[in-house]
Amino acid sequence: MPAQEDFAIKTLGPCTRPSPLSRLHDVGFVEDDARILYQHKCGAGAADWGGLCFEEAGPRASIYFDPAKTTAAVVTCGGLSPGLNNVIRSVYCELAYNYLVPRVLGVRNGYMGLNPDSGLRMVELTPAFVDNIHYLGGTVLGSSRGSQEVGVIVDTLVRDEIDILFCVGGDGTQRGAAAISDEVERRGLKKAVVGIPKTIDNDLHYVYKSFGYDTALEKAEEVLRGAHVEARCAPNGIGLVKLMGRNAGFIAAGAALASQDANFVLIPEIPFRLEGEDGFLTELERRVLSKGHALVVVAEGAGQDLFTPSDTRRDASGNVLHDDIGILIRDHCHAHFKDRGIAINLKYIDPSYYIRSTPANAGDRILSDQMARMAVHAAMAGKTDTLIGYWHNELVHVPIRTAIAEKRQLDLTSDLWTAVMRSTGQPVWRV
Repeated sequence: MPAQEDFAIKTLGPCTRPSPLSRLHDVGFVEDDARILYQHKCGAGAADWGGLCFEEAGPRASIYFDPAKTTAAVVTCGGLSPGLNNVIRSVYCELAYNYLVPRVLGVRNGYMGLNPDSGLRMVELTPAFVDNIHYLGGTVLGSSRGSQEVGVIVDTLVRDEIDILFCVGGDGTQRGAAAISDEVERRGLKKAVVGIPKTIDNDLHYVYKSFGYDTALEKAEEVLRGAHVEARCAPNGIGLVKLMGRNAGFIAAGAALASQDANFVLIPEIPFRLEGEDGFLTELERRVLSKGHALVVVAEGAGQDLFTPSDTRRDASGNVLHDDIGILIRDHCHAHFKDRGIAINLKYIDPSYYIRSTPANAGDRILSDQMARMAVHAAMAGKTDTLIGYWHNELVHVPIRTAIAEKRQLDLTSDLWTAVMRSTGQPVWRV
């Protein structure tokens, strides 16, 4: 259980300058002591939470940085997600048009662009540069995985007189942001590091929903619809779709629930067996023989215990590289039904990169805009080592170190997973 000190936000110093937003109408300044309660339900044990709360995000009437003398930079890291360009544009627009910050830089290709050895030059963001980028998928700044020497990154911030760094990315990106913030603090520099959460897997703690997740569900549901049609239109048809979800089953569960056509949803949180009386393949066989078709959804991180143990491999961001569960299930399906003399028509679909690269839908455009502007408000008020969280439908400040302390996973007692079980009718797997 978290403690109140886990939600304490670092600041660079007192806010002594009136915000330039005061010239605008109906700004809705947030008092710095405004809080959002951690626990929003009452009941048994509710008193044990002792009023635990987050700092509310939003514009402050007084700010730390002098806008006329401030330089900010934004970096996008890790895998693609719908909404990245919307974040870039909204960060620029809030800084340039509302706070009147004269210089906003875009870092090329992730943290790599903060290392001079990469040969990458930062681009100065302008109205022309960001004009229509919110209609595009991907990121106009480019992205990459992997860390860079933290000291070199901070040297670059000093050399280019960058006062604020906005780090847009998931768990690995935010670990990097925390390291940068620590080095800035160790050197006694007055620079703010603020994270904007981007995780299509939706697995960052204290971020109920990250931008890109709704778009991912929408596109994944379209794929499930097509796979279902393929399965229904062939004798003993099986549609097998692998979706994103390295450590959490949010996309697989959400897309299956949106589709209402899935018969099996396999997620990292629940182990399952392939063979045996209560195994997945036996249940799949029963479904195919009784109904003539089946739709199977599997998250990429599901069933990793089914593989032969090997040396742990990691990608450039430090994430464990999983074996391909989709291919494993596909091949075992073919072998299982062949051994029983049952002809099947199996269509295997992996739409992950297609989904990641699409432009954001309306809901994600709104969320990415809100998160970006809240990040600007936090930074201009001198907040640092801070991530924009999403809690009880409110945007809040979360210490980066707290958000990355552990991975968020799907609660198997939640309404979401309960609804998936009711929709699919799949058994409770027993291993």
